[in-house]
Amino acid sequence: MPDMKVIEITKPGGPSVLQLAQRPIPKAGPDEVLIKVAASGVNRPDVFQRVGNYAPPPGASDLPGLEVAGELIDGDLSGNNPFGLKHGDAVCALLAGGGYAEYAVAPLGQVLPIPAGLSPLEAASLPENYFTVWSNVFDRGQLGQGEGGPHESLLVQGGSSGIGVTAIQLARALGHHVLATAGSDEKCKACEKLGAEAINYKTEDFVARVKASTGDRGVDVILDMVGGDYVPRELEALAEDGRLVIIATLGGAKTHIDVSQIMRRRLTITGSTLRPRPVGFKTVIAQALYEKVWPLFAAGKLRPVIHKVFPAAEASDAHALMESSTHIGKIMLQW
Repeated sequence: MPDMKVIEITKPGGPSVLQLAQRPIPKAGPDEVLIKVAASGVNRPDVFQRVGNYAPPPGASDLPGLEVAGELIDGDLSGNNPFGLKHGDAVCALLAGGGYAEYAVAPLGQVLPIPAGLSPLEAASLPENYFTVWSNVFDRGQLGQGEGGPHESLLVQGGSSGIGVTAIQLARALGHHVLATAGSDEKCKACEKLGAEAINYKTEDFVARVKASTGDRGVDVILDMVGGDYVPRELEALAEDGRLVIIATLGGAKTHIDVSQIMRRRLTITGSTLRPRPVGFKTVIAQALYEKVWPLFAAGKLRPVIHKVFPAAEASDAHALMESSTHIGKIMLQW
C-alpha cells in the first residue's frame, strides 16, 4: 500500500509539535468511503487535541482534523447512500479525526456533495461548523420554534470565529435577528457585514446592549463558547423561555448561577459536544443540512468566510494563528 503525507502530533505541546510524516493510505471499512483530500479545515478542537486536552474518540484516527473536502475515490456505496454519491464525486465530510492527511476515511452518512458553486477548498471549511451550528442552535436551541415565533433572536458569543461566522450567516439567512460579540472594532465590522448587530465585549456590556436592542425583552437563544462568568450574565440577557446553549468553555468550566431565575423565567441551559456522538446522530444532521442549508449556498445566501490558507506542511503556523485569535472566519490547510 503506498504511503501518504500526514501531519502528526508528535507529543503534546505547542504548534511546533505538528510535523509532516508518512503513513500508509487507510482503507475504507463497512459503510465508509475513502476521500483524496484537497483541503482540510483547522478548528479549535484540533488545538485542544494537540496540547493533550481532547483525546480522539475510541476507534478514531490519532491524526487531528475534523473536516475535509476532495474526491470520493473508494468505498462501498451500496448501503445507506442518501445523497446518491458515486466514485469520482466532489465531496466534503465530517470526521472524528484523521483530516490532516492526503487521504481520509469517513462514514458514508457524514459525507455530503459539495454545494453548487463552491470549490473543494471552500467546501472543506463547512462540515465542522455547519454540523455544530445546526445541531446546537436549531436542534438543541430550537431557534425559531419557541415563544418568540419564527423570527426569534440569537446572540452569538465570538462572532468572528468559524463557528460564529457560520451561526450569524445561517440564522440571518433563515430570518432571525442576530447579535454577536467580538473583541475588536475590526471583528465587529466583519460581523456587521454578515448581518449581525455587533457588540465589542471589551468596551461594552453585552447584557445592556441586548436589552436595548430587544426592547428589554432579551434574546431567545444564546450560543456560548465562553462559559465561566459569562453564564450568569447570559441568563440575564435571555428572554423568558430563552435557551442558553454552551459548546465550549474558553472562559472556564465553572460558574455560579441564580437557579431561581431559571425557574421564574423558564430558562433552559443545555450544551453538547459533537465529536464523540455516533454516526447515526451525525447522519441525521447531514440530511438536514443537505435539505435545508445546502440550497442556501446555491442561492448565494450563504458563503464561506476563509481568513487564510496554509500549505498543509505549515500546519504549525496555522495553529499559531488559531491560538492568536486574530483571525476572522476559517483557517484552512491545502494539500
